[in-house]
Amino acid sequence: MSAHPIQDLAKALLEKSDDSLDAEERRVLSRIQAQKPISQHAAEVADLQSSFGDQLSDRVARVGGSWAFIVTFGVVLVSWMLLNTSVLAHWDLAFDPYPFIFLNLVLSMLAAIQAPIIMMSQNRQAAKDRLSAGLDYEVNLRAELEIIRLHTKIDQAVAAQLALILEQQAMLARRLEDLVPRQ
Repeated sequence: MSAHPIQDLAKALLEKSDDSLDAEERRVLSRIQAQKPISQHAAEVADLQSSFGDQLSDRVARVGGSWAFIVTFGVVLVSWMLLNTSVLAHWDLAFDPYPFIFLNLVLSMLAAIQAPIIMMSQNRQAAKDRLSAGLDYEVNLRAELEIIRLHTKIDQAVAAQLALILEQQAMLARRLEDLVPRQ
């Protein structure tokens, strides 16, 4: 190899010049050259890059998108309505009588806050998916390039073996010519 092993690998394996490589290809070639693995766990990489807000939005989306939240919220809503129509209304203490205007306000505020948080979580999940696809591409490229390298090594070994066999065959043919009398 020359003083520029990445350039040599780029030409040999990808048939590209060093300046036409994208970031993933350059990373893969440098890992091949260093003989280091390239695979990474996408979730771990994404978690390392996440901020507190990202993690919070994931937790809110996880809770808000669960059956436990739906059931609990349904129980709270029914309890609120029963409390204001049957229990407290009996003593004229209902703080939110039918048509539950305050409840509608609380639900609207909850939806207004929860929707963007869930959208942030979905955007973050899309970013995780893109990261995972990028890491998968790098692993696949590495595997493909290693297979190409192995094919090249095997082809060279077979060619060397074939040349040796042909040389030995020629030597045996000369010996046979020496042993067999000419007529």
